[in-house]
Amino acid sequence: MQKNDLVQRLEKCYTGAVYDVLRERGNKNTILPHKIKSIDPSKNLAGEIWTCSGEIDETLDKDTTMLSWTEMLSKAPSGAVVMCQPNDGTIAHMGELSAETLKYRGVKGYIVDGGCRDVDFILKLGFPVFCKYFTPSDVVCRWKITSLGEPIEIGGLIINSGDYVLGDIDGVVVIPREIAAEVITETEEYINTESALRKDILSGVDPQEAYLKYRVF
Repeated sequence: MQKNDLVQRLEKCYTGAVYDVLRERGNKNTILPHKIKSIDPSKNLAGEIWTCSGEIDETLDKDTTMLSWTEMLSKAPSGAVVMCQPNDGTIAHMGELSAETLKYRGVKGYIVDGGCRDVDFILKLGFPVFCKYFTPSDVVCRWKITSLGEPIEIGGLIINSGDYVLGDIDGVVVIPREIAAEVITETEEYINTESALRKDILSGVDPQEAYLKYRVF
């Protein structure tokens, strides 16, 4: 199945339904920490993940930090969602020019277990960013990239490049790549079942009777 087809179908889903399907399959640890939120709750983000990680290093000069950062911008694949584990909770790991660069290069969005700045500019740009906090402080002379495309861990969840992600106003859910096609198909079926249940409820069917009929609620 084509990756683009999976992404387009995932974009029509919502995180609650995807989580419910994963839970029923026994995949319970699939959600990023709830503090990671979209800077624009009206924007959803779906796609194949490309990972990066970094760390604080205050011995670095400006050129070293910026060459490290721009290497990530250069190598981020078009069509991917970049997901970053910065191993830091003090500075911003995304800003206006970087967001504009990624958008221009075809990256779908950016998710970070850290911070963001230039938020007003990024909102006007329309580039989806999920983060934990805002701060004016940036990476210069303080932080460097340590890995590109390698497994990362966020909130106890191991994330690999090639996994799929869906983010919306409720949060962020990760789908392991090995089961992505099956989970997306099952989520579509789940949403259709919910629609049928909703129709019954609004026509007067008792909630318990509706649950026993559909086994969802």
